[in-house]
Amino acid sequence: MKLINKLVCCIMLLSATGTAVYAQGKSINLTSPNGEIKVAITLSDKIYYSVSEQGKELLTKDHLALTLNDGTLGANPKLSATKKGKGSEVIKPYFPIKFSTVNSVYNWVLLTFKGDYAVEFRAFDDGFAYRFITSKKGDIEVMNEDFSINFPADYTLNLQQVGGFKTSYEDLYTHISSKGWQATDKMSTLPVLIDTKDKYKILISETDLSDYPGMFLKGTGENGAEGTFPKAPLEFGPDGDRSLKIVKAADFIAKTKGTRNFPWRYFVITKQDGQLIENTMNLKLASKSAIGDPTWVKPGQASWEWWNDASPYGPDVNFVSGYNLDTYKYYIDFASKYGVKYIVMDEGWANSTTDPFTPNPKVDLKELIRYGKEKHVGIILWLTWLTVHNHMDLFKTFHEWGIKGVKIDFMDRSDQWMVNYYEDVVKEAAKNEVFVDFHGAFKPSGLEYKYPNLVSYEGVRGLEQMGGCYPNNSVYFPFIRNAVGPMDFTPGSMINMQPDVYRAERPNAASIGTRAYQMALYVVFETSVQMLADNPTLYYRNPDCTEFITSVPTTWDETKALAADAGQVAVVAKRKGEKWFIGGIANGEEKTREVELNFNFLEKGKTYTMNYFEDGINAGRQAMDYRRKTAQVKAGDKMTVKMVRNGGFAAVLQ
Repeated sequence: MKLINKLVCCIMLLSATGTAVYAQGKSINLTSPNGEIKVAITLSDKIYYSVSEQGKELLTKDHLALTLNDGTLGANPKLSATKKGKGSEVIKPYFPIKFSTVNSVYNWVLLTFKGDYAVEFRAFDDGFAYRFITSKKGDIEVMNEDFSINFPADYTLNLQQVGGFKTSYEDLYTHISSKGWQATDKMSTLPVLIDTKDKYKILISETDLSDYPGMFLKGTGENGAEGTFPKAPLEFGPDGDRSLKIVKAADFIAKTKGTRNFPWRYFVITKQDGQLIENTMNLKLASKSAIGDPTWVKPGQASWEWWNDASPYGPDVNFVSGYNLDTYKYYIDFASKYGVKYIVMDEGWANSTTDPFTPNPKVDLKELIRYGKEKHVGIILWLTWLTVHNHMDLFKTFHEWGIKGVKIDFMDRSDQWMVNYYEDVVKEAAKNEVFVDFHGAFKPSGLEYKYPNLVSYEGVRGLEQMGGCYPNNSVYFPFIRNAVGPMDFTPGSMINMQPDVYRAERPNAASIGTRAYQMALYVVFETSVQMLADNPTLYYRNPDCTEFITSVPTTWDETKALAADAGQVAVVAKRKGEKWFIGGIANGEEKTREVELNFNFLEKGKTYTMNYFEDGINAGRQAMDYRRKTAQVKAGDKMTVKMVRNGGFAAVLQ
């Protein structure tokens, strides 16, 4: 009898701890719905995971942990429960910059550990993600987070490397060997694009970032990378009229609620580069909208005066141009003529950069608001982040004035304090029906879905850099920066040059790349409020180009990558209603690209008229050269598009 009782006790003990015993000895496997991506999670001294695609190992023995001031979550983990399931939802984003309807289908596993924490993994057909979930009382101090990935072979890493945590996120991409990335080398912002050199690409970023610092990556010197985070600032000192300097930082990276979900760390895994352009991972993992009715936020285009230094000229300009009432009325007239929804009034509209309530008397802001309303053109005002921080009541005042949106500049940080600032701003702006464009900003991290009045971020080396902005770098954007969310690049140059002859400065600002390239950016690059950066005078002188540019939507129902090779070429078709637009861009290699377009994405049984712009025969030398043509096409037709160095192709089909 005693022997039987002992045997029963042993069986009950094994049954109660079976999950933990199983997990310690074997992997907990999670596969994508199509079965191709596999995440193998192993528990021992740490929480490890390896990732494979159709049996090909892509990441090996990665590990994760969250170090608090009283211990490390993930060190010698003790599993108490495992749950698995399937998820499926239909998402209709308010600002659909890729698709008006997104089907999110995934498998998930939730690992709950002793110590009041859990880790959730999700596997999609195009990648996977994980996050920490804690259920501790009161506040906690997060000292560090262990995000460690290891590569089974020498990969190519496409990075935006920076010299420190204070950065405008505008550095050029570098392209380095994973084995060569040393711990002493410059760290990288997110997103990062990994080329396995064996058809696979892996895009790493984060979303649902809230009350927590943004993550950077640094090399380990051992063919791997790990996360690194700015410390939480405690005290600030003066640093001019548009920023503050951190004079004292904490020893922790975040002090936050003990019961919460932490940001998702996600990996988009592709076999074809076009999948990077079409991916919606950031959306699928982001928080739902906190705005009950965001219909007051209107997508559209905006005429911008800073890049061309507010300098219209010509026989129809019978006033001294500059940052004054007559000039801004001229911009409003231009916007009204072409159906452009907004104008941006950049630095100079206010009498002081520190006082948002006193306009420059030369501008007469209230008259411009009245005039814009009469012409159906809204006004967006530029501000420094520090001025907004010091005057959070400005949103109420701006709403009363009739201002539609604000462009906030020079944040240049992503520590916990600044991440919270972003959310505080868009929340307060939403209360007063004002939308926000963050310039001098980090990458999209999900806040744009939680608060749809956040219409765009810069966080990119854009056209404002003029000679420092060239296609060899910009052609990566559809695969890296725009692959994670909206991007304020400010395209639209009407003075175009090849890099070997580039000479330009404001007010005669110019771009590197052909005219057709510049026009294609309106289709290829994504943001719900898109800029027209150049002078209205030049747009009037190029009416065919202007009519095309201003006809391009800023939100889309469908996106299809037609030709995609990261860093080389990107050709994309996008649909709005029954119209299709095509944009194609190429890098600066000294050759003419020939890309075959297959029109099988068109509705069968219909013939479409395609008006298109292509590089002219001399565009490889004289970038202003382009041809406008018309063709009839239908589903199944094919056409060869030629793009010169730094060239492009732009079309509308209806």
